[in-house]
Amino acid sequence: MDDVRVAAIASLTPLEELDEDPFLVDTRSQHAMCVRWAVDKGYVVARQLLFYGIRPDHEALWADVDAGVVDLFVAPNERVLARALTDVPEFLAECERRGVRLETAGLDEPAYDAPMKAWVHRRMSMPTAGYDGC
Repeated sequence: MDDVRVAAIASLTPLEELDEDPFLVDTRSQHAMCVRWAVDKGYVVARQLLFYGIRPDHEALWADVDAGVVDLFVAPNERVLARALTDVPEFLAECERRGVRLETAGLDEPAYDAPMKAWVHRRMSMPTAGYDGC
């Protein structure tokens, strides 16, 4: 049996929203949750996608599906999907039309105390300076 290949969807949320909803800003934790979910199922994460308000019919969502590289989409939760896509029900309908599953990991989000928020802020505010979050 071939491995199920997953595209993990994360939301690109402005850093200004860190205090309001840190998980939506923390793309690394979003992708980690999707990877954890996939590994638990025995699936392989083939792509990590990062979107903010993308249309459900945008070719960037479907290129890997059309190329046969991705079998299903997973997002950490509905909040992430709602931020990543302009219309979640329309995306779900398009997934059904194309025969591609859409799942949500539904795992517990990390707890964000002040040091964790500061770590996310540093990582997100300095990517072009070569900071890798370590």
